[in-house]
Amino acid sequence: MGKLKHLGPGLLFAGAAIGVSHLVQSTRAGADFGLGLIWALVLVTLFKYPFFQYGPRYAAATGESLLEGYKKLGKGVLIAYYLITFGTMFVIQMAVTIVTAGIASSLFITFDPIPIGSISISSVQIWSVIILIICLLILLLGKYSLLDKLMKVIIITLSISTVIAVSMALANTTTPIPLQQTFPKTATEIAFLIAFMGWMPGPMDISVWHSLWTIEKKKNQIAFSTQKALFDFNVGYVSTILLGIGFLLLGALVMYGSGETFSNAAGTFAGQLIQMYTSSLGTWAYVIIGVAAFTTMFSTTLTTLDASPRSMHKTTELLLNTPLKLGYLFWVLLLCFGSVIIFMFLASEMGLLIKIATILSFITAPFYAIINYKLISSHHMPKTLQPSKGLHLLSGLGILFLIGFSIWYLSTL
Repeated sequence: MGKLKHLGPGLLFAGAAIGVSHLVQSTRAGADFGLGLIWALVLVTLFKYPFFQYGPRYAAATGESLLEGYKKLGKGVLIAYYLITFGTMFVIQMAVTIVTAGIASSLFITFDPIPIGSISISSVQIWSVIILIICLLILLLGKYSLLDKLMKVIIITLSISTVIAVSMALANTTTPIPLQQTFPKTATEIAFLIAFMGWMPGPMDISVWHSLWTIEKKKNQIAFSTQKALFDFNVGYVSTILLGIGFLLLGALVMYGSGETFSNAAGTFAGQLIQMYTSSLGTWAYVIIGVAAFTTMFSTTLTTLDASPRSMHKTTELLLNTPLKLGYLFWVLLLCFGSVIIFMFLASEMGLLIKIATILSFITAPFYAIINYKLISSHHMPKTLQPSKGLHLLSGLGILFLIGFSIWYLSTL
């Protein structure tokens, strides 16, 4: 029990990672390919592991986030991070929030469309605004300490409800699901594979977010050593892998071979997802599936709304060499406002938005892999706390894997 109090940033990592990649992509992978893409899930989580781990390792060892480290590697690295993050943060926030809103619309109140001029505001768009406001209040009033405590409750709830759902699906399945592994061949299947791996278990820039959360944890807990930070990270990382397999199993056990196709509209997709589970497992499972789905996406919406502004605020300070008192508030309000504006016009294109966001994450993954590895192996990191020979080897293989798949995907376009 003594180690449990040290958990925090690792669960925030899990909360940010377990979202679209699990609920949408893993479920679709199981529905379309059965268990045929287990190999992709295992490989990508294995090869991404060291680069995610280097975030909390560096922060706990040096007392600095990865962003300070990037600046030490050269201002150009920090500028590249700034541009990549600014170019993707709105799409990512929009993608995760609109899925959360779709589930909320299916589970709770469905609002009638509200006409504003020539635009009709749908129930999903209304829920998107409500969810963003709730998350914004949590972050501005409770700050990191509330986020830390709340995420422990959310992850425990998510884990329990997912385990129950998988157990019920296994108990109600009579048709065996083939274990034969498959490799996508068509352009559509290849694009899905890259999107699936892009956010499995999460986009690589979460390593930067994790380092920032680790610094916040160290402020509240003086004895948060490198060893404790790594334990915390490993708990969160293993959780994302197990829950990823769980959602893939749910898709395979409940949906594989059903002939159903998913809608790109968030509200319709959420209804289809929950209905397909309950039609196979029974209407009594509606609440459990709904809780698992909503907590999955709410945790992601909350953590991404905190992380992107936190990282952009810190990056801006480092580039300008001056502290900015209201920088976090500016970025979090800008992210909310920008996301709401985009919701008004693209709410019906959830599938396309998710595809764009996840593919962008995979293509930019080699950038994060290379700079994280370069930083953790440099003289900026204490020699005694640098990675082992095994992690060095895994890092090299991971970089080759990510670059190779990115080149292969781009060659198929």
